[in-house]
Amino acid sequence: MVREEYTTATQGTSLERPENQYVYNIGIYGWRKRCLYLFVLLLIIILVVNLALTIWILRVMWFSSSGMGHLRVTSEGLRLEGESEFLHPLYATEICSRVDDSLLLHSSQNVTVNARNADGHITGRLTVGPKAVETHGQHFQINSRNGKMLFSVNEDEVLVGTGKLRVTGPEGALFEHSVETPLVRADTSKQLRLESPTRSLSMDAPRGIHIKAQAGNIEALSQKDIKLHSSEGMLVLDAETVRMPKLPHGSKGTSGSSQELYEICVCPDGKLYLSVAGLGSTCQEYSRDCQ
Repeated sequence: MVREEYTTATQGTSLERPENQYVYNIGIYGWRKRCLYLFVLLLIIILVVNLALTIWILRVMWFSSSGMGHLRVTSEGLRLEGESEFLHPLYATEICSRVDDSLLLHSSQNVTVNARNADGHITGRLTVGPKAVETHGQHFQINSRNGKMLFSVNEDEVLVGTGKLRVTGPEGALFEHSVETPLVRADTSKQLRLESPTRSLSMDAPRGIHIKAQAGNIEALSQKDIKLHSSEGMLVLDAETVRMPKLPHGSKGTSGSSQELYEICVCPDGKLYLSVAGLGSTCQEYSRDCQ
């Protein structure tokens, strides 16, 4: 508190001070002063608490000049050690694991990898879900370690680049349309079976079809007809014994002979039948079977 008094006096004279004096008080007093001190104290407490929390966060998150926790900033990029959880999308040009460890991507729902072009549109997608693995793109290819193509898929064809395609399922392989291959072979201890349950089975080749069984029989079963057709050549049955046990016997309207020697005859429509063998051909005598 400052008190200012104004008195006018002349040397040699004495005057009494007036009773009314003017006093000016400069400053903050009373409840305003107490509120100001309380506010300053509160700011100091908040400052100390913030400083303590900052130091605690730095120690808990392992902040340092080289990175944060298991995350290290190197000249080649970011190095992350241990398990980490990403709550939002991760954008990176390359993700690789350590030399002596594998890379594991884990998710409770699915793991999706997207590839985008310069306009931001998705050009390829790989989704690993709990029930299926889906890939979307114009071309899918699997290569070996030395760069050889093993499997390739596009909108026009599916290409298998290995030397041997093996199907180990008990039901074999199911093809809804045509199949083009130079060789179909079963394992040494297995049987090869080509079957069409509800449709026809057709085998076409410009230079011939070779069917070979090294240690067994070849059987062709059909509910209706079996046709062997050669457009420019002949049909050759080369074997020690050719058996046709169910060929019909030709007759002249009388009972056939009981002899065991017969002649195979061919009708104009291609049907085969047996006629009793004689000194000459007897097919004309039994031609009525062609009708």
